[in-house]
Amino acid sequence: MADLQIENLAKAFKGGFTALNGVSLDVADREAVFLLGPSGAGKTTTLRLVAGLEDATAGRIMIGGRDVTRWTPRERNLAMVYDKHSLFPHLTIYENLAYPLRIRKMSDADIRRQIASVAETLQIEKLLERRPNQLSGGQQQRVAIGRALVRDADVFLLDEPISHLDAQLRARMRVEFKRLQRDFRATMLYVSHDQLEAMTMADRIVLINKGRIEQIAAPQELFDRPATLFAATFIGEPPMNVMQAVISESNGCRFLRIGEAYIEVDKDWMQDGEALRPGDKYLLGLRPQHLSLCPADSTHACRVNGTIFAVETLGSRVVFDIDVEGTVIRAMSTIDAALKYPRTIGAPISFRIDPDFVYLFDADRGRTVRQARFTTRGKARLHA
Repeated sequence: MADLQIENLAKAFKGGFTALNGVSLDVADREAVFLLGPSGAGKTTTLRLVAGLEDATAGRIMIGGRDVTRWTPRERNLAMVYDKHSLFPHLTIYENLAYPLRIRKMSDADIRRQIASVAETLQIEKLLERRPNQLSGGQQQRVAIGRALVRDADVFLLDEPISHLDAQLRARMRVEFKRLQRDFRATMLYVSHDQLEAMTMADRIVLINKGRIEQIAAPQELFDRPATLFAATFIGEPPMNVMQAVISESNGCRFLRIGEAYIEVDKDWMQDGEALRPGDKYLLGLRPQHLSLCPADSTHACRVNGTIFAVETLGSRVVFDIDVEGTVIRAMSTIDAALKYPRTIGAPISFRIDPDFVYLFDADRGRTVRQARFTTRGKARLHA
C-alpha cells in the first residue's frame, strides 16, 4: 500500500465550467478517507483525476511519494470499484477475479492462491463456478470488490459502490467494508453522498461543495465542530435547524435574541477576536436532539413559542416540526417524554434552547463563529 497526496487540484471543462478549484488532501497509508458532498460537488471528478481517467487542469497527484499526475491509469497501480458491478457476464466468478491477474501475467498457481485468499475473506468461495447472473446484487458487489482486492493495488478508489443496494444490504455492506479495510490494511479513497456511510465507515471525511473543500475531519469531529454553516447543515439527521438571531444589549449585558427568547452572550462569544456587537445579525444553529420541549405557558427565558406543523414517530423517538413565525424548527424527543405534549396540527407548543448547544454562524460568509460545548466529548445530551 501507499499514501496519496493531492495538491491544489483543479479541473475546468470546455464551456468554462470549473468542477474542482484548488482541492488539496492527504490519504495516509492504510487510511480510509471519504469524499462526501452533494451531487455535482466534484467528488467523482476528483476520483477520476486520481485514477488518470481525466487530465487535471492544474495541481499535482502523488502516490507513494511519486508524482503520477501525467502517468497513464495502468502505470498508477490503482484499483477502482464503481456503483455498477461491471462484471464480465460470460465468465465465471473465478475468471472474473482472475482477469486482472492474467493481464499482469501472474502464474496460474499464484492466481489460484490469491483468489482463494480473497474469496475466503469475502465469503464467496462457493460462488466461484457461477456466473454473475446467478448471483444476488450483494454477492455481485462482493465479487466486484474482490476483483479490486486481488490486484494488490497501492490505492483503492471506490465510487459509491453500494448506493444501488437496498437498505438492509447496504447496512451489512457497511460493516463488511470496514472489516475488509481492516483485514487488508488498504489505502482507500471512497466517494459517497450518503453521510451515514461516511460517518460509520471513514477514518476521516473530506466534505466538498461546489468544487472546494469545506472541511476535513474525523466523523465525530465533523459533527461536533463544523467549520461552516454548510458543514453543520449537511451532517446530521434530522439536519440542524437554522434561525435568524440578533445581538441586543440591556443594562450592560448582551443577549442573543431569537423572537421573544433571549440567551445571554458570554464574554468569550467573539468573531474574529472581537466581542459580538449589539445590532449584529447572525444565524443560530440548533440540532433537533438539543432542543427541549416545554409547555406553551412556560416562562423560561430561553423559550421559543410556536405551533405544531407535523409530528413524526420514529420508533423510540418523536420528531416535532414546530412552526415559528413561518420557519419550521425540528425538535426531537424520546417517545415517553413526548406523551406530555399535544400532537394536533396547529396546537401551541414551545421549546427551550440550551446555551451550551448553540452554534453561531456569520450571516454573510457562513463561517462558524461559535461552537457548541459538549460536556462529554462526542456525546450530546438529549433533553426530555
